[in-house]
Amino acid sequence: MHVIRHQQQEYPESVAEQEQLVAAVLSGAVPPSLILTEHPPVYTIGTSGSETDILMRHVDGDQIAVYPTGRGGEVTYHGPGQLLCYVIADLRREPDLHRHVWRLEEMVIRTLADFGVQAERDARGIGVWVNGLKIAAAGVRCRKWISFHGIALNHRPNLKHFSGIVPCGMQDQPVTSMQKLGLDVSREALESTLIGHCNTLFDPLGRT
Repeated sequence: MHVIRHQQQEYPESVAEQEQLVAAVLSGAVPPSLILTEHPPVYTIGTSGSETDILMRHVDGDQIAVYPTGRGGEVTYHGPGQLLCYVIADLRREPDLHRHVWRLEEMVIRTLADFGVQAERDARGIGVWVNGLKIAAAGVRCRKWISFHGIALNHRPNLKHFSGIVPCGMQDQPVTSMQKLGLDVSREALESTLIGHCNTLFDPLGRT
């Protein structure tokens, strides 16, 4: 899995990069890729979401941008301190989006386990949860069985920013972060661990 790192990207720039990689993977010009990045504060509206789930656009002194997006899911928040893991995966030999989302979740579950956190899936929705609180949100889009978008892990974001939305359709806003759980982990260490599990789960062609 080819790894691309950015310290931070504007959300539209990130989507444009993913679109370019999807086309390149389709043509065989580049291998499947993992993009690791962060975004300035932004609310994104998935294909199942609605503007009505955005309650405020100015939260804790920050003006938060809003973008509709083609990924699955509802409304979610991205911002500094949240690690975005965008996996551009070639699913043409295994056209199973449910399995792909399972791998995204599993990548985070295994990463958190390495830092001593027991995370799990939850019947309330896709993503990764710790003690009933959501620590990672997943949403994907697929074009000709090349998948993009991915999973967002709450490393050390401003959790107050989630109060401006109904995150993933959940009225009680049950979110947490690694920082809130008392973990003092550098982004570098977090990325290194994630990359290892990504390679295990997605290479070659995600055969696990």
